[in-house]
Amino acid sequence: MTLSLRALLGATAALALTGAAMAETTITVATVNNGDMIRMQGLMDDFYAKHPDIKVEWVTLEENVLRQNVTTDIATGGGQYDVLTIGTYEVPIWGKQGWLVSLNDLPAEYDVDDLLPAIRGGLTVDGNLYAAPFYGESSMVMYRKDLMEAAGLTMPDAPTWADIEKAAAAMTNRDAEINGVCLRGKAGWGENMAFLTAMSNSFGARWFDENWNPQFDQPEWKATLDFYLNLMNQYGPPGASNNGFNENLTLFQQGKCGMWIDATVAASFVTGADSTVADKVGFALAPDNGLGKRGNWLWAWSLAIPSSSDAQDAAKAFVNWATSKEYLELVASKEGWANVPPGTRTSLYENPEYAAVPFAKMTLDSINAADPNNPTVKPVPYVGVQFVAIPEFQGIGTTVGEIFSAALAGQKTADEALAEAQAAVTEEMKASGYIQ
Repeated sequence: MTLSLRALLGATAALALTGAAMAETTITVATVNNGDMIRMQGLMDDFYAKHPDIKVEWVTLEENVLRQNVTTDIATGGGQYDVLTIGTYEVPIWGKQGWLVSLNDLPAEYDVDDLLPAIRGGLTVDGNLYAAPFYGESSMVMYRKDLMEAAGLTMPDAPTWADIEKAAAAMTNRDAEINGVCLRGKAGWGENMAFLTAMSNSFGARWFDENWNPQFDQPEWKATLDFYLNLMNQYGPPGASNNGFNENLTLFQQGKCGMWIDATVAASFVTGADSTVADKVGFALAPDNGLGKRGNWLWAWSLAIPSSSDAQDAAKAFVNWATSKEYLELVASKEGWANVPPGTRTSLYENPEYAAVPFAKMTLDSINAADPNNPTVKPVPYVGVQFVAIPEFQGIGTTVGEIFSAALAGQKTADEALAEAQAAVTEEMKASGYIQ
């Protein structure tokens, strides 16, 4: 009887241990609704095979909504998400606040030294890696080679804005619904202001002088906005003030854009199966004005773990999987090397199969050309290429984005928009104590 009781107790204990081992941890991942992130969700069988004890729930949002939701959640310690998709702007600010978990203890095979220095540097604070890059990007010109040839033009590898305007004029064909150029117009600090801030750098403009005084009343910003509005009004698509990355991607894939200046990560989508012009696309560096700065940015969509997560080990297992060398190989095996998330690892660009992809070198050159520590022609007190790395920028960037988007929609003139931007940013910088 005693032996039977012991055996029964032993069996019960074994069952309890088995149950504990099989207990499922659920993590919630907040991410952006772009092609690479959607693709990852379709490859989760590989993750589950390696981590059968972890379940992933997805919250997939439009870019502006994602930013608002995760910012609110992390600032309040809400704990709604275990993995956040955030960018190069948020990581240093949130890392310094203690809001993110250090990823310095990722396993050795993750090979953190393989991350591209420009990308890794933007995600590191005081020696701590606070986010792992899912993909890195700059921006570049994507253009229709057939339309350029029909216009008797050749796109330089390193064009000027004058080259872009000339090509846009030549390729615009309203009867055929072909717009010479498609650019971001949708309001948002990471939407139209990412493009316009990078563009303004090449025009010699800056957000602030060395004493944090706003600079929208200076001639360089007027030159930037005048050029942008004229280009879009003459050669852009109708309703452009509503168009962000995804809307312009769709237009380009449908053959309705002669040129699109946007994120290098779009290259695989404009040359992929969903594009009607896949075999007609060429690539060039973002334009300049001969002042020493190109209109390209530097960004990484990265995966980070908020300190408020109660499933940090499971979250790290997911981040490790999603940003590893093995994940790149997984995508390549399913979708081909052209569809691998770009811009994160040195080894990817040393891989001869990837080097043969038509946009690989241009992407790497664009990333390496961006200098967040010296983003402007004139000196500035901030870092960041298409953003200003201060906590207030999310608010003021969106405010200015709304003003400039309204100007594109014809609701105000360039001069009115610049005066309004100057007043709004000045008020916020005084309230925040940057200026008197």
